[in-house]
This record gives sequence, C-alpha cells and structure tokens, in this order.
Amino acid sequence: MAGRTGQPGRTTLLRFATAGSVDDGKSTLVGRLLHDAKSVPQDQWEALARVSAGRGQQAPDLALLTDGLRAEREQGITIDVAYRYFTTARRRFILADTPGHVQYTRNMVTGASTAELTLLVVDARNGVVEQTRRHAAVAALLRVPQLVLAVNKMDLVDHAEDVFARIADEFTAYAARLGIPRVTAVPVSALHGDNVAARSAAMGWYAGPTVLEHLESAPAGDDPAVCPARFPVQYVIRPRSADHPDYRGYAGRLASGVLRVGEPVTVLPSGRTSVIAGIDALRGPVDTAWTAQSVTLRLADDLDVSRGDLIAPTAVAPALSRDVTATVCHVADRPLTAGTRVLLKHTTRTVTAVVRDIPSRLALDDLSARPRPGRLVANDIGRVELRTAEPLALDAYADSRSTGSFLLIDPDDGTTLTAGMAGEAFAGTAPPPGGHGFPP
Repeated sequence: MAGRTGQPGRTTLLRFATAGSVDDGKSTLVGRLLHDAKSVPQDQWEALARVSAGRGQQAPDLALLTDGLRAEREQGITIDVAYRYFTTARRRFILADTPGHVQYTRNMVTGASTAELTLLVVDARNGVVEQTRRHAAVAALLRVPQLVLAVNKMDLVDHAEDVFARIADEFTAYAARLGIPRVTAVPVSALHGDNVAARSAAMGWYAGPTVLEHLESAPAGDDPAVCPARFPVQYVIRPRSADHPDYRGYAGRLASGVLRVGEPVTVLPSGRTSVIAGIDALRGPVDTAWTAQSVTLRLADDLDVSRGDLIAPTAVAPALSRDVTATVCHVADRPLTAGTRVLLKHTTRTVTAVVRDIPSRLALDDLSARPRPGRLVANDIGRVELRTAEPLALDAYADSRSTGSFLLIDPDDGTTLTAGMAGEAFAGTAPPPGGHGFPP
C-alpha cells in the first residue's frame, strides 16, 4: 500500500487538527471520536470514569480524554495543543487538538501548520461566531487543504435540518471568501455519538458520511514528485576515522520533493553546484530520498556546506532575496511594530532581520485589509515587509508550506513572535466549486 509520500510499504497517514470556539463541544467530539474508534486503553477509560464520578457526573466525561492539563480540567477549556495518535482498520491518524479560547489562537498555528485537514466544530445553537471565523482564517492562511465543519449539539436543536443547512451555508460562503474551495459539513451530537463514528437514527435526512468515515476516506499526502526538492542541512558529518577517512556527508530531513543519486544540485546561499554522489539512510545507502525522510547526502565535490544551507536541484533551485513580503499571524503578547529588529528562522537557517513596514491588518468580520495599523498585537493577522541581513532561499508559501514558512523570534529572549507565510496575500473571493459538501 502506498504511503502518504508515495513510498511503498507504508500505511496511509492523515494529520488533522481540530478547532472550535469555547463551549462548542470540541473536546467532547474528539473524546467521542477516540472512544468510538476504539482508541482508548482500558486503564485510561477506567481512570476517566473514576474522575468523572468524583465530579458527580453520571457518565464518563469524554472531554477529559484530551483536556490533560490540570488547568484545562479545572477551567473546562483547552489551553495546550494535545497530540493524539490512533489507528483504524483503514488508516493511521495524528490528531492535533488545538485551543478554542481567543487567548490561545496562537496555539492553533502550531497544531494546524502540518495538518492536511482541519475539523472545525460549531455549536448548532450559536452557529458561526467570531472565533469560528478566526480559526477558518488561520486554516486558510496555513493552506490546510481540507476543511470539515462539524455542527455539534444537534440534539439541543431537535435535530433540525434547516438549522444545520443555515449554518453550513453561512460558513461555506465565508470560507469561499477565504479562498477555501470546499467545506464538508456534518451534523453531529458528540455527547450521544450521532454521526461521529456511527450514523444517527435521529437525523435520517442526512445522507453524507460520518466524521470518522470522512477522515478515513479523505485524501492524505501530496505527490512528492509534484513539489521541488528542498533539503535543509542540519548537520555536517565528518567522522575522520580510520574506516572513513574521507567521508563527508550532510544530514537533514528532506522538506519536500524527491532527490536521486546522480542529480545535479545547487547549495544555497553560496550558489555552488555539484552532483549527488550518494544518499545514506538509516539502513544503508539508497538511490532515492523522499519527502520527510531523514538522510545524509554525499556530494561529488568538496564544497563548503554548513548547517542552515539549502540543497536543491539545480533546475528548480529557489531564488535568493533579502526582501520578504509575507502574511503573518502574530502570536506574542509583545506587539510587532515597524522598526522592530528580529531573528528570522527559516528551516535550519536563522538570520537577523528588521520589520520595515506593516502595510495592513486583516479584519475578520468582513475580511477587509485595514491599512496602516501601526502594529500587530497577539492573534492579529497582517501583512509585513522585512529586510534580512543575509539572503534567504524562501519559496512562496503557496508552492511549499515547509520552505515558504518562517518564524520571527525575539533576539533578546528567544520568544517566538510571529509565524509567517512568504508571499501570501489575504484571502480570495472566488466562489467554491463544490458548495458545502453535504447532500441535499
């Protein structure tokens, strides 16, 4: 069976993130999904039952399966990004459960940055709220390719089809303005398990997939041959031993694409060229390296290559630039202003930079660009212009999520200030070709 990167012999893996406003029932939905997928160990289930009983609850509180921090359990909200790994007969999953409270929107950037699908939860009684729109905007900016809208607590609105349809249509229209082409909407009751893993007898009007069915059938992974190869160097290996007197290799994780022995490559930012003489993997030499593989490259020429350099096929090497225009999500409590000096971390390379300008900030209510905001505060999404001290081999984020992204870091204390997406403009306005994705 082909894996997510096209490698033979690996089962299919889907990485997805969950999001939703406070009290929309996201943690309960995730807990129900894990339980119904039979991914909760017996001892954990027994501990959950004891904790729930001690709180006077008649049944185990499924939300506690993901709300692991004591502060989360006491406040009844998700604060940290909780990662869960589970498997069904059809697929393996890595789930990133992200916070719903506006104060922790920044954590969603972390959880969704590597996701292939976002599961966004809304309360059927409240519909689309500001935090729903914020989470959708973050997912769109991070180019998460698939979005599922779980309209939860349908039991509290008498399982009404018109309530579900109204919320799905409103959200689909908003998502279209963000440039999200298709939304798959599912009516659920996480508390009772309706349409989570099993179909709901109370909502016979819905003929679409359950949440789990959709997760098991959703496309997973990109064809690595489509994206140009990018290999950020993490470490230079020179054993200088009697057995390997002349060995010189460059270790790292292939961020995208495919590299092959004999392929002409360019080392950036120096621009020096060579040919891949060998690729060493964990179990020995291989002819080909795929996306996400950790390997060591050997080059035919003795070049000056160090950590932070980028090795790419000569035919599709990225251009170098010191001027960066990007859309960013500001994640720090300290505001970002023009003139701020920062460190810019791109793959394994970190350079000094200065914020030259902040041309606009995104208003989530109408998706307009508010000009000249002066600064960005925590959870703001805006456009920035940067100037780096050294040239960078940045791809456009639309072409590569891995090498088109970067972080801005406080040079004084190492705090992450901003997550950036190179070349990204604010959301488009094209209508979706597929509508809201649920059957009429």
